[in-house]
Amino acid sequence: MPLPQPCLLCGTRDGVRRSGRWHCAVCDWRVGDAPDPDLPPPRVDVVYYLRWRERIKIGTSRQPRQRLASILHEELLAFEPGDRSLEQQRHREFADLREGGEWFRADARLIAHIATLSPGIRPWDAYARWVADAYRR
Repeated sequence: MPLPQPCLLCGTRDGVRRSGRWHCAVCDWRVGDAPDPDLPPPRVDVVYYLRWRERIKIGTSRQPRQRLASILHEELLAFEPGDRSLEQQRHREFADLREGGEWFRADARLIAHIATLSPGIRPWDAYARWVADAYRR
């Protein structure tokens, strides 16, 4: 169902009603609630997986929209909540697939790992949910 107004956090218009209140269907933010403007936005670090042809980049960012806009890629495959330490762990885990820098061969093992991250949820929707959860905390 469409929300009466776009979600303040993620901008979607998809909504659900629960207990007589509208909630964003993507990030679950309650319509009518507003983030405290006196507080800085929460920091939500992610490890991202980008595909370019037959290679996958494993990187990290706390501002994924800006970061991904600066990287040539064909597809955002997934996000995983985590910072540089998780990114480095993934680099070690898939070191045998490394093709240079943060790019790895799109091997079945790496693709299987990516498939386990937020299955059935679009990457940007998962990120929106994590941001909303951070605001609620």
